[in-house]
Amino acid sequence: MSNTQTRTYDVVVIGGGAAGLSGALALGRARRSVLVIDAGSPRNAPASHMHNYLGREGTPPAELLAIGREEVAGYGVEVEEGEAVSAERLADGDGFRVVRADGTAVTARRLLVTTGLTDELPAVPGLAEHWGEGVLHCPYCHGWEVRDAAIGIIAVTPMAVHQALMWRQWSADVTLFLRDAYEPTEEEYEELAARGIAVVDGEVTGLEASGGRVTGVVLAGGRVVPRDAVVVQPRFTARSGVLEGLGLRPVPLEAGGHTLGTYIAADPAGATEVPGVWVAGNVASLMDQVIVAAAAGLKAGAAINGDLIADDTRRAVEARRAPFSARAEREVCEKVTGDRRHGLEGATR
Repeated sequence: MSNTQTRTYDVVVIGGGAAGLSGALALGRARRSVLVIDAGSPRNAPASHMHNYLGREGTPPAELLAIGREEVAGYGVEVEEGEAVSAERLADGDGFRVVRADGTAVTARRLLVTTGLTDELPAVPGLAEHWGEGVLHCPYCHGWEVRDAAIGIIAVTPMAVHQALMWRQWSADVTLFLRDAYEPTEEEYEELAARGIAVVDGEVTGLEASGGRVTGVVLAGGRVVPRDAVVVQPRFTARSGVLEGLGLRPVPLEAGGHTLGTYIAADPAGATEVPGVWVAGNVASLMDQVIVAAAAGLKAGAAINGDLIADDTRRAVEARRAPFSARAEREVCEKVTGDRRHGLEGATR
């Protein structure tokens, strides 16, 4: 393995977030040779802390990844920074070749892809600048941090009413900005009124901020509605480009007749329709929080090891049978021709 162009591993993990490192940890402990290729762009990078991770509550995302890298290294797992741009099955069908952006390539018997997703925000000025801090989407990730604050829900899809009702659990001061994106039904208006959620019509033209913090929602005409935090539903798009060469395409996730995003379909253990390729984390399950993504990586890692054990066993049986096959051929030749020499030659072919 002296040539970096031809290094071969049992498993190459593409993506070094919670799912990828968790899968690598399981595989490293199973004494597999593993390489993690990490592009260094985790989805939760804008967030200062992660939540609902038992035993790691409030840990900065970067700190969790640093701890994870150190742990997997203790079991011989290699972690390298770089972007995997393509993957293809080897010509003999036995494994895969992964090419990185710098042109280098490695091969692997199995692949685990944990590249996550991209949050695509609506084109409202200020949303991207404050994403992960004053602009939020998941109440379980950030609800406690903005409890009792003035929260604004910017409608993007019909899910906006559902969002407003959810966030009402964390604050009594919730306002839904419809921005002509959706007109609630009479029943929904009644639900909003019953929960004390204000509804504002009209276009949202941006956010107001002070000292790096969101302070309000700006409407067409210049009116500003004071808000301490804003909630918006992004479109979740799986980072699945590396899988295209293997024929794996993302499929839409729909709710209430609206497409929330795209993901790579897989079975409960992460196996895709392409034999030898697994996925875990947000690339396969758009709603997973960090702890769930880590669990999915563990499950996929265990499944991959089981698949490799089956393959190792098959190869061992074939190797064990080979000498017996040669002996059987020799014995047949002796019986048919009576020529022991011919049989011996046949056994050495």
